[in-house]
Amino acid sequence: MTTRPFIIGITGGSASGKTSFLKDLLGSFPDNQICLISQDNYYKARHEIPVDDNGVHNFDLPETIDYHRYAEHISQLRAGHIVEQVEYTFNNPNVVPRILTFRPAPIIVVEGIFVFHFKEIADLLDLKIFIAAKNKIKLERRIRRDNEERGYDLDDVLYRWKHHVRPTYQQFIKPYKEEADIVIPNNRHYQKGLEVVVGYLKGRIA
Repeated sequence: MTTRPFIIGITGGSASGKTSFLKDLLGSFPDNQICLISQDNYYKARHEIPVDDNGVHNFDLPETIDYHRYAEHISQLRAGHIVEQVEYTFNNPNVVPRILTFRPAPIIVVEGIFVFHFKEIADLLDLKIFIAAKNKIKLERRIRRDNEERGYDLDDVLYRWKHHVRPTYQQFIKPYKEEADIVIPNNRHYQKGLEVVVGYLKGRIA
């Protein structure tokens, strides 16, 4: 009899450190033991993304995500099926989207800012992890990341932070912190929290 995969959900505000945490988490297991399926690849097409009063696309809203398809793929992985999804390239014309293949594994990691908000997805999670950081630190990280990786200038980053990122965190992310099984502070580092999670997961699949 095949054991059902153990599904963990990881969320937190923008620039809370989820990507770094995920990288170290995935690196703690062989590839055949863990599968990451990220919300980032389930954004809707650009013409379906809402725009704010100033005509700026707001990607920080739940309605930007095709969460029904996301939940369907998670369910298929849990049932032992391989799933495929077209990579979301954030509308970068210089990037050719790949076909991403997700394979069943003992541990399935579901990651994204709305994975606790969508009940259809939250109900599939066996463990909920919230990565937390102070707003000032998150903003500093966001400014650095968006400038270095995406070429956004400071005014653009601050506009999106004030009008999109911060309101979304308050309304759609922070309220679910109380529902998390584990809250990992990441103002400076997350190593101790990571060790706890890795130890627990290795015990689950031993």
